[in-house]
Amino acid sequence: MAAEGDRAGGGGARAICALDDIPDGGSNGFFDETPDGRLLYLAVRRGVQVFVYVNACPHTGMPLDFKPGQFLNADRTLIQCSTHGAEFRIEDGFCVSGPC
Repeated sequence: MAAEGDRAGGGGARAICALDDIPDGGSNGFFDETPDGRLLYLAVRRGVQVFVYVNACPHTGMPLDFKPGQFLNADRTLIQCSTHGAEFRIEDGFCVSGPC
């Protein structure tokens, strides 16, 4: 879902929210204004670890959330694409099921 250089921290990390803005075990969406326009992000929190990705399916380019801030599958173990159901590991964004 994200190349190594695309990961938060890979090219100069900076805060996009407070840790408490993401529920522990949950997810939330954020945006950032850039010179090229608006970038949408998704963040998933596991304790003090936060995993951040660009909010775009690598297959369709569509935003991943079902509803604003809702990115996880029913058991909250994988990020799920709302468009075609592909599921990605939270830890590294690797596609593990669905149309990968």
